This record gives sequence, structure tokens and C-alpha cells, in this order.
Amino acid sequence: MRYLSFRMLEEIFTINSNILDCKCYTHFSDHSKMRNLITVSQGVKASEYGKIPFSDVKVTRRRNLFMGRKWRTVDVKIAVGMLGVHLLALFAPFTFTWGAFWAGFTTYVLCGIFGITLSYHRNLAHHSFKLPKWLEYTFAYLGVLTVQRDPIFWVSMHRYHHQFVDSEKDPHSPIFGFWFSHMGWIFDSGYIFEKYQERKNVEDLKNQAFYRFIKRTYILHPFAFAALIYLFGGFTYLVWVVGVGAIWGYHMTFLVNSACHIWGNQTWNTGDLSKNNWWVALVTFGEGWHNNHHAFEFSARHGLEWWQIDFCWYVIRLLEAIGLATNVKLPTEDHKLKKSFAS
Repeated sequence: MRYLSFRMLEEIFTINSNILDCKCYTHFSDHSKMRNLITVSQGVKASEYGKIPFSDVKVTRRRNLFMGRKWRTVDVKIAVGMLGVHLLALFAPFTFTWGAFWAGFTTYVLCGIFGITLSYHRNLAHHSFKLPKWLEYTFAYLGVLTVQRDPIFWVSMHRYHHQFVDSEKDPHSPIFGFWFSHMGWIFDSGYIFEKYQERKNVEDLKNQAFYRFIKRTYILHPFAFAALIYLFGGFTYLVWVVGVGAIWGYHMTFLVNSACHIWGNQTWNTGDLSKNNWWVALVTFGEGWHNNHHAFEFSARHGLEWWQIDFCWYVIRLLEAIGLATNVKLPTEDHKLKKSFAS
């Protein structure tokens, strides 16, 4: 405990000293009153770091993406799996049929909206609304088929992201560089173990047998899904549903972690790098209104303005209208006032 306290005091002293010595970088968003203070790593010259193009974000930390770090067995497995899916997608131009294309698109929409956006993110990670358990588990299973890890892992990482947003303990902040925030962190389990040796922020999911079962048997479900696709549609459908569909789903989700903390506008005073990005919102069913989300992470609605398209919110409203979604949370005017720049 004394060691940890000393380290904490040392870090606080270093940050305060840098601020007093004017060695701290200030990132200004489009709103002139917003700023994020991020200090450069100790012992490293500021000139060794660069600004991410077309943004106000400086890379203030470094971590080796590939060489010069320890690759654990799980890292190798994830990298091989990711590479395999990307290679499968390369066959898309040679296997194109409209049937396969629409099958891949439909799978992406269903799993993207109901599995990742609605279930993993807004329902499980933030409890923005409640669903009957049978429906909650159905939507969560669609998330499993996107091959973005099991609900317990996904929700744990996302909650840590909000707890330590754009700091050294953030799982995927662009202060480590665009590619690390986009997907480099996925292959670096050592980074995760360093930051969170005991992930105790998902006890609500660990207490449910369904999520424990999915975690234990996770890898079997995507393989079974791929086998079914191949059985009924052959190699062509395997390429478009499992290859193209999964790759598109990966990178659209990853853009929320990377692009939405780099490019866009800040409407709310969140004290971090989160941005509202309209083009990411369009391809992620509303997740691109990321500054809105960081301001009101409990909110089931991310596109808070009428013109901010949020397809996931429209689905939640439909579920609420037919009585399947309850306790739907939204920010009040008082919440908005507290997060406004004017206040």
C-alpha cells in the first residue's frame, strides 16, 4: 500500500509540476472553452510525439504494436483469427452474388444493431433500459456472433473505458496513437493485464449463468455459426457473411473507439476527447454521437437532437412502445445544463 501511495503521489506531483512549468499540452476542440490536459510521458521529449492528422489530438504515450513486446498465446490466437477473417474477405470480388451480398448486409444489421449497439453497449454495459430476460439473452447472443468477444469481456472493457477515459488506464485511447485505439489493443493482452489484473466491474453479468456459459464456450458459437452458413450457402455465403460481414462490423465498431475520440465536434463539457462524428453515426446505427454518450452515458438515446440519426434509438422506442423495453433512461434538462459549456 505504501508503494502504491508513493506512486500516486509521484504521478500527481509530476502532473502538477508539468502544468506549472507549462509543459502540458492543451487540446482545444471546436468549442473554444473546451480543453483536455494530457501530459507527455516522463523522460520522453515532446518532439518524439506527433499530432494525429486533421485533429487536435497529440499522441502522448507509446506502446509497441507488434515488435518489441511480449506476445502471449491469446494474442497470437486473436491475431491469427483476425487475419483469417480478413483473408476470407479478400475472396469477395470473386464470389459476389446479390444473394450473398444481402445475406452479409442483413447479418451485419441484425447483429450490429441488436447484438453490439443495443445489447452489449446500451443494455448490458450501461443499463440504459431493461428487457425481458429471454429477449436480453437473445440479443446478447447476436452480439456473440459478431466475434467481438463474449459479453463479460466486452462490457468490462467498455466500463473501464468510461472510468479511465483518455488516460493511461483507458483500454483504447488515441493518446497511444490511432492504430492502438482502433485495434492494436486487441492483440495486447499484456496491456489489459497490466491495467486491470482483476476485472471486478462486471459482477452483474458474472452472477448470471447464461453469461458465464457463453464465456466458457465462447469460441464454439462463431465456429458453429460459420459451419451453418457454409452448410446452407457454401463458400460464397461464408465469404460474404462471415468474412465481409464480420470485417465491416469490426471496423465500424473500432471507429467509435478511435475516430470518435479524434475527429468531430464537442457539444458537451465532458473533460475528455470524445467527439460527435456524423459519418461514424451513420455506419454504426447512432454510436457516432459519442460526445453525447460520454456526457450522458446512461442515456438510451445517443442522437439527442432530432437531426442526429440514431437507428438504435428508434428500435428501442419501438420496443418501448410494444412494452418490451422498460425503464428507458434519458437525460433531463438539468443533466444537460450541468454538462453544458455555459455552466
